[in-house]
Amino acid sequence: MPLIQLRPHIDQLPAFGLKKGAVTTLFSAEDFRTTLLEAIRTARKRICLVALYLQDDEAGHLVMNALQDAARERPGLDICVVVDWHRAQRGLIGAGHQEGNAAWYREVSRQNGARVPVWGVPAQTRELFGVLHLKGFIIDDQVIYSGASLNNVYLGWQGRYRFDRYHLIDDAALADCMYGLVTQHVLGNPAVHRLDLPNPPQTRTLRREIKEFRAGLTHQRYDYGSAMALPGELSVTPLIGVGKNNPLNRQVCQLIASAKQRVVICTPYFNFPRPVSREIGRLLRRGVTVDIIVGDKTANDFFIPESEPFKAIGALPYLYEINLRRFAKRHEKALINDQLRLHLWKHEDNSYHLKGILIDDHYTLITGNNLNPRAFRLDLENALLFRDPNGELVEQNQAELDNIFRHCRKVTRAGDLESIRHYPEAVRKLISRLSRVRVDRLLYRIL
Repeated sequence: MPLIQLRPHIDQLPAFGLKKGAVTTLFSAEDFRTTLLEAIRTARKRICLVALYLQDDEAGHLVMNALQDAARERPGLDICVVVDWHRAQRGLIGAGHQEGNAAWYREVSRQNGARVPVWGVPAQTRELFGVLHLKGFIIDDQVIYSGASLNNVYLGWQGRYRFDRYHLIDDAALADCMYGLVTQHVLGNPAVHRLDLPNPPQTRTLRREIKEFRAGLTHQRYDYGSAMALPGELSVTPLIGVGKNNPLNRQVCQLIASAKQRVVICTPYFNFPRPVSREIGRLLRRGVTVDIIVGDKTANDFFIPESEPFKAIGALPYLYEINLRRFAKRHEKALINDQLRLHLWKHEDNSYHLKGILIDDHYTLITGNNLNPRAFRLDLENALLFRDPNGELVEQNQAELDNIFRHCRKVTRAGDLESIRHYPEAVRKLISRLSRVRVDRLLYRIL
């Protein structure tokens, strides 16, 4: 689609008009934690927490205890927690056999009564091929949107954190829309079951229901029935998608293609899908400035320090860096000319999990989508697209970027990144073995 046609198309999407001051940006995991817990404490109508997981750890217990207190003190509250079915029933990667968070959910219900339903949503018959990656905490008429899940590092417990983006949107229509999709089109499905009750069904007995559920999700859309944004008004459009060439994927590509001056892209795992890489290449040929902010390999949540025993999963951050180095080498002229700017985030031993896109101070996309092949093909994803014709979010967006850049270093040429010969021996051997049998190409598609 020619550039001249893209912006009218984007601007014609159904959208909810937002009042001045309806959007607030938070800048730290600690602020996110305190804001979420306070919203739960003061909720009067509904609480719907949607995340990949709610973890059995100290910060997870804070959230669960707050939910239990709210349910006990205000029995009329409509409360639900929605997590990925598969992720809830396994332990941490590399930690050996564990029962997973579902065992904790059941114990909490046994002790307190089943006042806080925890629903498991299977986006696919196996976790490897797709998970629930929807984001959004709907509390009364507010949406707290972040790519974060709910555990110690995402909630900044005792100083260590996994850095994400955090936005609060006060709008009843948007909250109703997002709440309606979850409660009307997800929780009522035969594939979706509670994990806080004894004896949940085994996944193998639900294969038919899960396949039918996923097939239905490919056609699922948010209900924009009450969306009535006025021309020139700050507005927001919720988007959802699963599977190849879904509406969210198409919108991401159209957004990038519509840029006239500058694009800022955040992604934690540098592994762009081919359509995104293609659009970035076109932007650079058109003279658009492109900023890409990605975590240093040591800020990747899969990174294993050399002082600890090596596991195969620890090769992933190095694979992403190899990808980044190839990208930098391919576009080195744009790097040298400062048209392409690559920023590596690193702060002590914390990790990086930012996602999203900013276009020309006019569009902002906040999302849990990692902008990688897995997100574009396998996981159930969503996003919020803000249209900001009068620049009402520009100051907040710049403050957020300044906060991110505080811990970034700039890559000025491909040689600024380590090559494979600098990697630990165990990593070199594994990557060499993967490359010989071309398994690395498969890994880039599913991780």
